[in-house]
Amino acid sequence: MKEKTRPKYGIVSNVGWMAKIAWRVRKRVLVFCFVTAGLEIAYNLAQLYVAPEILSRVESRASLGSLLGTIGFFTAVLFLIQGLKSYLEENTMFPRVDVRSAVIAKVNVKSNTTSFPNTLDANFIKLREKAHMACEGNREATELIWQTLTLLIQNIGGLVIYLTILSRLDWTLLAVVAVTCVIGFLASLHSNNWVFAHREAEDVYYAKKQYIRGKAESLELAKDIRIFGLQNWMNELLKNVHDVYLDFRLKVERVRLLADITEALLTAARNGIAYVYLIRMALREGLGVPEFLLYFTAVTTFTTWVMGILQQTVKLHQQSLDISQVREFIEYPEPFKFEEGEPVPRAQSYELRLENVSFRYPEAEEDTIHSLDLTVSPGEKLAVVGLNGAGKTTLVRLLCGLFDPTEGRVLLNGRDIRKFNRREYYGLFSAVFQEFSILNVTVAENIAQTSRDIDYDKVRAAVEEAGLTKTIEELPNGLETHVGREVYLDGALFSGGQTQRLMLARALYKDAPILLLDEPTAALDPIAENDIYMKYNDMTEGKTSVFISHRLASTRFCDRIIFVADGHIAEEGTHESLLALGGQYAKLFEVQSRYYQEGKEF
Repeated sequence: MKEKTRPKYGIVSNVGWMAKIAWRVRKRVLVFCFVTAGLEIAYNLAQLYVAPEILSRVESRASLGSLLGTIGFFTAVLFLIQGLKSYLEENTMFPRVDVRSAVIAKVNVKSNTTSFPNTLDANFIKLREKAHMACEGNREATELIWQTLTLLIQNIGGLVIYLTILSRLDWTLLAVVAVTCVIGFLASLHSNNWVFAHREAEDVYYAKKQYIRGKAESLELAKDIRIFGLQNWMNELLKNVHDVYLDFRLKVERVRLLADITEALLTAARNGIAYVYLIRMALREGLGVPEFLLYFTAVTTFTTWVMGILQQTVKLHQQSLDISQVREFIEYPEPFKFEEGEPVPRAQSYELRLENVSFRYPEAEEDTIHSLDLTVSPGEKLAVVGLNGAGKTTLVRLLCGLFDPTEGRVLLNGRDIRKFNRREYYGLFSAVFQEFSILNVTVAENIAQTSRDIDYDKVRAAVEEAGLTKTIEELPNGLETHVGREVYLDGALFSGGQTQRLMLARALYKDAPILLLDEPTAALDPIAENDIYMKYNDMTEGKTSVFISHRLASTRFCDRIIFVADGHIAEEGTHESLLALGGQYAKLFEVQSRYYQEGKEF
């Protein structure tokens, strides 16, 4: 049997954590909890006493004025309390949303600023999903907890007051009522626990449905669905998942129905016992009609307070589990130093050095990089080439600090980069990676990576260097045209090559001292690729650059070439010296060059 993992934080700690956020963001959330609970208790008490008091006036043959006064008093009290309750119901949600939004902000900051290795960590990814789920709606733990706390305070306060009212009755009756409440609660708890224990299974079914639907409606698969006729297959996948999901929901309803039937039987028994007891008191002790009505209503409401405390305690426990996961995600350990790290020293130029570096991805059986030594001199134009899977991209990730080596060191001007504020270290690099990160904002904002204080002259210069000027001029609003159609229906759709040029313009706009280009021409046609090569010297003037490619023809304009194979540097030199060496680089260049030489055999 799989051992359950204990939450890192308990109920009291999690309530305190949420209370601190509420006190900082919206203090009235805490005030509303107590005021709402107090009003509910007062409203319940007014309803409890209104009928007995009126009957008491009738029995004592009070004057019409006294009777009308009693009715008017209770009516005014109920009207006032109800008005205050309605006001609070209208205004309670907004500050609660503000508090949940503050938690969402913490989750988003962690997601966006965490160390890059965390984004590949399965535990981190799982916690991130759970944290987002706990914050995504009004019915989730980070907002619903305030309702739970309000109801818990209300039920505890009501129980104490009603125990005082019922103190005249035999405590055996109250014990019987409490026992039937506990049995009913345990039946309900079993139902809720079953549903809660299978919540992840339900989430999986729901996630599968959303995934299939999202893919079926996505722009990226629209062509494939039509060309390959995937409609029936995707509909069948969705139907199969939906059928399994419906079977699961049927099991849920059966479990809940059994708990509801048990509760109904216990309620009937509880009310019957109370009736018999109070009728005997009326016959033996002369209990009047007003008192009979008062006590019977109090006994049945007493069960509500008891059940309320038990139910809200369970809900608070479940919500605490969700909040604990939110906190664990926010506090997930960071392998890199950020604000606590040393400032990156200012310098005219920077030397990068890998010193006996090895790197292995989590859960991998072998190293991707093996005992590699490499120095990138200031202002050098370095080309990194090799076959797919040789470790070229990993090498660049190590250089720019997205990963720390498993063994060895990455040095900046002779100092280990682990000591530095990693965000400041990132500031030394402009990069074009193989994975694109386009946002549905304007072209200018995508290039400048901000919506404030954009230097449009600098944007236009970057666009020109990236060879994107003509494309931008043809857009309806030029640099102010939106990219993509997920948000703006009039957004421009860029081709793969145009997107790659846009990413290059973004790297050039940043104007960092070190430029990293990871297959920056992979999506370009030969003419466009040649255009980038011709502009490469202008792009990299005064900068250190690392150019990764599996196309060896793209390396001729670099000062030095390293050929990476099996995670280490197999060959090193200039284009001419490597050809003269006649090794792996020369053989691969020969294979690639055949495609461009007429009459060559493959």
